Amino acid sequence: MDEPSMPTPPAPSPGPPAPPILLTELLASKELGLRRIAGPAEAELLWVHTSEMADPYPYLLGGELLLSAGVLLTDPDRYVARLVEAGAAALGFGVRPVYEAVPEALVEACDRYGLPLLEVPPETPFTTIARAVWRLMAQARHRELRRVTRAQQALATAAARPDPVPAVLHQLATQLSGRAVLLTARGEEVHAAGRRPHPEAAAALARLARVVARERPGSPASATDTQGDTHLAAYALGGGEGLVLSLATRHREPGDHTVAGIAVVLLSLLAAPHQGADAADRSAALVRLLLGATPAEVAPLLGPDGPWTVIHARRSDGTTPDALTAGALGASLGSALVDAGREDDETVRVLLPATTREALPQGSDGEKPRQPGEPGEPEKPRQPPRPPTVPPHPGWTLGVSTPTPLSALTTADTRAARALAHAEATRTPLKVDAPVTGLAALIPPDQAAAHARTLLAPLTPPLADTLRCWLSLHGSWDRTAVALSVHRNTVRQRIGRCAELLDVDLNDMDVRTELWFALRRE
Repeated sequence: MDEPSMPTPPAPSPGPPAPPILLTELLASKELGLRRIAGPAEAELLWVHTSEMADPYPYLLGGELLLSAGVLLTDPDRYVARLVEAGAAALGFGVRPVYEAVPEALVEACDRYGLPLLEVPPETPFTTIARAVWRLMAQARHRELRRVTRAQQALATAAARPDPVPAVLHQLATQLSGRAVLLTARGEEVHAAGRRPHPEAAAALARLARVVARERPGSPASATDTQGDTHLAAYALGGGEGLVLSLATRHREPGDHTVAGIAVVLLSLLAAPHQGADAADRSAALVRLLLGATPAEVAPLLGPDGPWTVIHARRSDGTTPDALTAGALGASLGSALVDAGREDDETVRVLLPATTREALPQGSDGEKPRQPGEPGEPEKPRQPPRPPTVPPHPGWTLGVSTPTPLSALTTADTRAARALAHAEATRTPLKVDAPVTGLAALIPPDQAAAHARTLLAPLTPPLADTLRCWLSLHGSWDRTAVALSVHRNTVRQRIGRCAELLDVDLNDMDVRTELWFALRRE
């Protein structure tokens, strides 16, 4: 007798809200007394359905555990073939009162077509089996929700780290036990975490990323594929930069898509260029600078009028930050003006404009607001912009300049660099360059600068920088060496040379005070 041809299962129908359960889990329920007597041991159950029809095909969605006592069973071979064609996951056959045992022809047909066949004992009602399946599904759903919740918390914690983008990718790869890659629209790898897939899967993942990259209208937001035993997925990130999150995993769990969706939202926010800033104004400012405009002319496009603050930052662990990490620092500081640094320099520079502060309305201190037309004090004018307050940032060492007008940004940049060196030398996360106050502020700036130029004229710029750093660190050789990235003996030689050229005793506090005053006014 010729072997019957294997029917082709229909396209999978939309799944239920609860995740599927494994057939082995149902068989492990000893109180049911179920026994697999034919077909494979592995199957995923999506539903439970009871039917005594001779051909239940029209009423099946796929993935069912079909329960039947065989009331109208006349042709087991055709019956099983139709079940497989409908996409049924397994067949549960109840013995008695119709059959004393499962028909041998039905067992053979299930083995032939690869449909799991369960023997249901007489003392087990079909409703008990259905209740057990729904209970297992509820438990699976609860496990999935707990897993997604834990993953969401872990990803949110990773997004708050100093290197948020690599941290989120690493956590995502851990949660999914696979590979997570951030790719450009051209397939170039920006960041990656997790074990590398085999070359064929990696190439397929790059091709999948180009499908969702938003370089052309109508591109899908996500796409999936398989390469051998590897499941692939790609998700377009928001922000208009064409970045794509690509995933390669060996197993696909019900909650994986939800976990990946959380990561997509976080990475879209982290990778968005200069959030909260007007990209058109930034572009206009750049064009005007290139065409010969002065900084004073383009400054209104970049922020409110008022003092500007320059921030120099380096990673506390000594690693080199990439553009996305630098951009995340700028976003946390509230500025879109970020220089991610050069290949030979690990310093990130941020230009922070003043913040505007609206006048508080009448009644904000608890008094009744004054109505229009009522007598009283005139409305308070809009207060001028105020310098921003820069807090420490975990994982970063910051040097912050004194708020300065636009015309003195070069000086502020130098002072921020000195503040960063001071912070690293003293192992503090933040150093703010203090403005000139007190008695020193009573001397007119032009006279003070002239005195400083005269007093420090014998010193070369490297010697003046070394003396300034040494005095700011209270004469510490080791800390000055750390701040200047030189050997401590070099610091000693330079300070000795300063004493010779200036013909002063640097152990004298009066001398140190006068030199410090001059160096601050230089």
